[in-house]
Amino acid sequence: MSDEMILIQNLIYEIRGKRVMLDFDLAKLYQVETRSLNQAVQRNRERFPPDFMFRLTTEEFANLKSQIVTSSWGGRRKLPLVFTEQGVAMLSGLLHSTIAIQANIAIMRAFVQVRSYLLAASSLSAELKELKAKVDLLQLQQEENLEAVNDLSEDVRKDIDNLYMAIAALSARIDEKKNEPRPRIGYK
Repeated sequence: MSDEMILIQNLIYEIRGKRVMLDFDLAKLYQVETRSLNQAVQRNRERFPPDFMFRLTTEEFANLKSQIVTSSWGGRRKLPLVFTEQGVAMLSGLLHSTIAIQANIAIMRAFVQVRSYLLAASSLSAELKELKAKVDLLQLQQEENLEAVNDLSEDVRKDIDNLYMAIAALSARIDEKKNEPRPRIGYK
């Protein structure tokens, strides 16, 4: 994977459950001013329904800035616009420069790679859940086996205690017999 692709993938964020790119990041990639990009979008507002583009809230922007760990992005009067994959595709119809076309192709490829990565991650997540269920089942069986061994060892312990008690009783009877006078052996 090229460095350019990694750079673009790092500019894709998840906001409101959608993968999006910020207007100023797109402007850098297209090598235009953010103001020019936003003006082109405003002139063609009907091309950008809410599922293609939306403006960040103050909280979302603050949260995003804390995730990126950027101290300042310069003075902005308005909160940034964010574009979904479809919104970025629609931008390609507005910007006709060679750089914009090449950047748009790279961005589309990055979105596709992010999507395939997320699909692979979700399938791995399902496999992990299945493995966890199997491990839980094995752990439950192990606990049941340990309980059975404990029950068995308790029974064996009781049997050994009974043997010791029987031996002690026999030992006591032997001691009693030792202390009893014996009849003399021989003729009377």
